[in-house]
Amino acid sequence: MIRILIADDHLVVRSGLRTILESQEGWQVVAEAADGREALAKTIETKPDVAIIDYSLPAMNGAEVTREICSRTPGVEVLIFTMHDREALIRQVLAAGARGYLLKSDAKRNLVAAVKSLASHKPFFTHKVSTALLRPLLSPNKEMNQKEPSLSAREQRVVQLIAEGHSNREIGEILDLSVKTIEAHRSAAMRKLQLTSTAAIIRYAIRNGLVEP
Repeated sequence: MIRILIADDHLVVRSGLRTILESQEGWQVVAEAADGREALAKTIETKPDVAIIDYSLPAMNGAEVTREICSRTPGVEVLIFTMHDREALIRQVLAAGARGYLLKSDAKRNLVAAVKSLASHKPFFTHKVSTALLRPLLSPNKEMNQKEPSLSAREQRVVQLIAEGHSNREIGEILDLSVKTIEAHRSAAMRKLQLTSTAAIIRYAIRNGLVEP
């Protein structure tokens, strides 16, 4: 028996994944989630063998969810499921503890193999993802020149919530922080990224897979 959790904010995606996964003998989807906080809560509740996590989840992105899952339920393997193949994003989720990374465009060919591999506690990466990881080694100078400043986990969370349309007060309530602290994180992120408006923050968040357009 392989027990699986699916976290994606699109119902049609979750339904499609469930159909593919439950067509495998002995496989069961034990929970679904539409945002990051729900994904974490249901993972803790059901303790699946494999959690399939969309990177661009509302409330908490895939890297944050992965970090919390690996910390609080270390027996659960995380498969990041996304449309983004940026090298920085891949490295971020691997550092958070994910052991597999699958592009949505590769799901039909590789989903079953990815889940089987992670359920056996073996990593899984497609050729496209492996190529993205090797890119800085093949052209390190170019990659170094193009590298964007890195945000702290808290700054990235604030940027994501801003891009989702939350006010500073709402973000403070979500993160249990004061409005003044949120404003400080927002200013720090904008300074690091050299952004000057909310619209620029939203464009950055979309470009880096924090939210979907």
